[in-house]
Amino acid sequence: MATLTVTEAPSGSEHKTPRQKSDVKVSTGTNDTIDIEHAPVNDDPRQWSRTRKTMTLCIVSLATVVSALASNIQNPSNLLIEEDLHATSSQISWTLAAFQLIQGNFPLLWSAASEIKGRKPVYLVASAIFVTGNAALALSKTINVMIGMRALQAVGSCAVISISAATLADIYEPHERGTMMGIFYAAPLVGPALGPILGGSLSQAFGWRASFYFLLICGGIIFLSFLILFKDTHRRERSLTYRSALRRLHTSGEPVQSSSKSTITAHESSKDQTSANDTEKQLQRLDVPDDKLVVASTLGLDDVRLSIKDIDPFRPYFRILSRKNNVLILTANGLVFGFTSCLSYTCARTLSNAYDYDALSVGVVLLCLGVGSIAGSVIGGRWSDRVLAKMMEANGGKWCAEIRLESSLLGMPWLPPAVIGYAWVCEKHVNVAVICVMLILIGFSSTWMSTSLLAYLVDANPGRSCTAVATNSSFRGSLAFVSVITAVPLQTTLGDGGLYTVWAGILIVTELLVILVLRKGESWRKEGEERELKC
Repeated sequence: MATLTVTEAPSGSEHKTPRQKSDVKVSTGTNDTIDIEHAPVNDDPRQWSRTRKTMTLCIVSLATVVSALASNIQNPSNLLIEEDLHATSSQISWTLAAFQLIQGNFPLLWSAASEIKGRKPVYLVASAIFVTGNAALALSKTINVMIGMRALQAVGSCAVISISAATLADIYEPHERGTMMGIFYAAPLVGPALGPILGGSLSQAFGWRASFYFLLICGGIIFLSFLILFKDTHRRERSLTYRSALRRLHTSGEPVQSSSKSTITAHESSKDQTSANDTEKQLQRLDVPDDKLVVASTLGLDDVRLSIKDIDPFRPYFRILSRKNNVLILTANGLVFGFTSCLSYTCARTLSNAYDYDALSVGVVLLCLGVGSIAGSVIGGRWSDRVLAKMMEANGGKWCAEIRLESSLLGMPWLPPAVIGYAWVCEKHVNVAVICVMLILIGFSSTWMSTSLLAYLVDANPGRSCTAVATNSSFRGSLAFVSVITAVPLQTTLGDGGLYTVWAGILIVTELLVILVLRKGESWRKEGEERELKC
């Protein structure tokens, strides 16, 4: 007879003891709250040594740097590609936009795969695809082939960007994530920071194809790092996907085949079924009392074989979108990313056309945007943890995910004025040093805000961190696709002054959305949790 255990987790350091074996017990209480964040597991990644954790952080961060490099390493070379492949400006835009669209939306499939097979197999497959795409790009003879291979390159690169945040959630406690997310989030910013200057230098010295040969070599190194040095961080006990499969077993009596090919059935009494169902529903709650509870299963989650219902990547995607707080934060983060994608593309065009800069000089100027972004990410992440610690202390150790958004308020006032300043500096063709200053301010303030938003999405969706980050990537990629495709027509029609004045207005609305979630998000989140408990 299959039953669920609801056991009390000791407070303090005691809850960190790795699980050795699941026991068979039943809890019929329906008012307990389950803390899936601290479900006991064997070889708990959060109990790994500092060295192991740091190695994991370094590997995924390095992989993310390389993947992010791919997004804009070609920007300084766009004119060279256009001349060599006899392409139009519209076709060049498609090489960038197709990459952003695929990179943003394909993580939905990667995240589903990582919940089934674990993080490491996904990293390996994605890295192999990334290497293949770069090899094909380096050998491209037509712009159409290049557009297609940029899409393939994006398929391989997007896995690390989305799953890496979930990997950090696997190994770090919530109170550590702000700092670690800040360090990690600096990684995909190092890529865009170094991408233009690397791409410009390589293109200037060896031709535009050299950039993709460089990415090919880097991709091979990343593949070997994951193969040899990386240890999988995914644990099924902390995955809502596997918990849902276990609930299906208990509530429906549906057979679930174990890894040993034996069949397990769930002929439970109605009382036991009710208990299991209630227990699973409680897994999705965020507000955890001091006496934390965890779930263990006599079946063992390793014995559960997932069905198509459990691994459907779109159902958890729409579940994330069913909460108003998530939708507003995803929209805000997506708009900020769409803005920065448009900025890096049009800035390269402005420097080439209005200032007559070569590829290397364009890359040097765009480096300023990356430098500001890195500073905003690292400092913003540390500030986020500091604000969280102070507010928890003021509230007697209690906290909610919305506290994360408090730290974003400090960077908000600087972003719209910096964008307007950039707009008219470019429009009037002022000295390029002023453009550099504006780019640093924009990178710093926009990333300061984005770091808090990403940490909030992870904290507000426990047990679904991978899906939440993948959904975030989907919004970012889709909005970046639109912004890049429309960038050249709008720049031609409105000029830099008009285009980025409009963007400044959009960013003001974006900041208002974040403030609204800060004020109303907790009640919206609780409404969503109660609605899910009734389903």
